[in-house]
Amino acid sequence: MDQTPPPTPRHDFQAMHSPLSQLARRAPVTALLDTPLREALATMDRLRIGSIIVVDDQGRIPLGIFTLRDLLHRVTLPQVSLDEPIASVMTAGVITVKPHATAYEASVIMARRGLRHLLVVDEAARLVSIVSQNDLYALQRTSLKDVSNDIRQAHDLPTLQACAKDIGRIALALLTQGMAAEQLTQFISTLNDLLTLRVIELTHDEFELPQIKWCWVALGSEGRYEQTLCTDQDNGLIFEFQSEDAAATEALRRQFLPFAQAVNQRLDACGFPLCRGGIMAGNPQWCLSLSEWRAKFSDWIEHPQPKALLNAAIFFDFRPLYGDASLSDNLRHWLLEQTRNAQLFLRLMAENALQCAPPLGLIRDFVFDRNKDFPNTLDLKMYGSRPFVDAARLLSLTHGVHHTSTAQRLLGAAQAVNFGGDDVAAMVDSFYYIQLLRLRHQHQVLGEAGGGNRINPDQLNELDRHILKQAFKQARKLQSRLRLDYRL
Repeated sequence: MDQTPPPTPRHDFQAMHSPLSQLARRAPVTALLDTPLREALATMDRLRIGSIIVVDDQGRIPLGIFTLRDLLHRVTLPQVSLDEPIASVMTAGVITVKPHATAYEASVIMARRGLRHLLVVDEAARLVSIVSQNDLYALQRTSLKDVSNDIRQAHDLPTLQACAKDIGRIALALLTQGMAAEQLTQFISTLNDLLTLRVIELTHDEFELPQIKWCWVALGSEGRYEQTLCTDQDNGLIFEFQSEDAAATEALRRQFLPFAQAVNQRLDACGFPLCRGGIMAGNPQWCLSLSEWRAKFSDWIEHPQPKALLNAAIFFDFRPLYGDASLSDNLRHWLLEQTRNAQLFLRLMAENALQCAPPLGLIRDFVFDRNKDFPNTLDLKMYGSRPFVDAARLLSLTHGVHHTSTAQRLLGAAQAVNFGGDDVAAMVDSFYYIQLLRLRHQHQVLGEAGGGNRINPDQLNELDRHILKQAFKQARKLQSRLRLDYRL
């Protein structure tokens, strides 16, 4: 039995998008299948831990886990002898993740399945570490446990609608308490993901879907984990079908569409408005087989048109949300292979990424557009966060970065682009500062139409105006780098 004590936990902040391999975790304490309960419990008591991993004879492959909850329900109450092997009372069929999985992804898995522990294993399925529910809640600096449990246990639409309102109330409370934009957008995305998952699960039970692999994917800001307080739904559906028979593919699509449309309508009822551009899984255009999705992307890549690419940009931010994630992962791997050397496509994407210049003037601090409804205001989405989002997307497609969030894309491409550590950190901080201003303003104008992303800089204090100006300068610096790299 491994008797290595857990390491002293570090208390510095760890971002929820950090891979589990980078997080401070306690070393796993293990026992073999035939270890007597008495010996296992003595080890747990000595090390003051609440769980022990049961492994194979070589001590490498996790086969189960034994927790204090198991002690109560499987040993104490049934009065099982402590001489029995731990294998007889362990919880088998453990859920595992790879070290490159993020803390965010782990938190969604745990919340969705009601788990308290998650095992981290390498590519050979050998045990690497264990991460607990408390580890992840500590990272988020707030407890999403109660609301995530409410979502997971919801069995009807009214309950989910109440959960959606709870998410909004909690997000506003955290915003007023001063939570940083990075953590707050991740918090919102985490709970919105869980809510969407539950809507899909409940709707799935009402439909007879084809017995093939399929995956619901998030697009746009949801795909980038960057949802704010005002957000509509952007999603799609991938299904696996190898036949070249168009009629057979269409027949499968017709089976998925009523289900997808029902999910879209229920998400709308929960406060995620239907996409005005129709970018939803319930639209036949975006309920496609894997080969059809490849054909869509191939058309954008091989026959690029600036306006078409501008409209298609959010599709490059897809990530799996429900179903067989291998379909989404397969599409992402294939896509990055196609884009890496697609010079014309990348050049046009770069041109599009330069369309929205940060609103900085030569004489005045800021330059206003000519919006008649909101004069003397700055659009923080169009001219603030979008330059970072578009540039990060382009860099990810150029340099094979699998991440979808803007910050992780910038960090992932930093070495290839030869950004200095301070440079990329300043860009990420600037992006999140603009996001924070958006969140604050959306809170102030909640319920007003059209102005959620527009602020009057004269209404900011002197420090906020100064920081905003510096953030815009970082966006301009990033765009200048794109001009240089793509010779524009």
